[in-house]
Amino acid sequence: MNTKLTLSLDGKVINQAKKYAKSKNISLSKLIESYLSQASIDEKDNPVISPLIKSLTGVIKLPKKFNSEKAYSDYLAKKFKI
Repeated sequence: MNTKLTLSLDGKVINQAKKYAKSKNISLSKLIESYLSQASIDEKDNPVISPLIKSLTGVIKLPKKFNSEKAYSDYLAKKFKI
């Protein structure tokens, strides 16, 4: 069920959003609905992984018992000569 919503936004923002929506061949209402829908998803339950991150997945092979916290601690100790 659609419900009407009134928003007060900067005129420039509205004009830019209208142009963007038109370029994507969707209504401004649908654009805003889509944005709000995505923004309200709990990222812990549905993390967004960018295509770049997906392409990098599995590039580095580490030993099964690799301790990243210890490795980072060792790196910092070496860097700051502790």
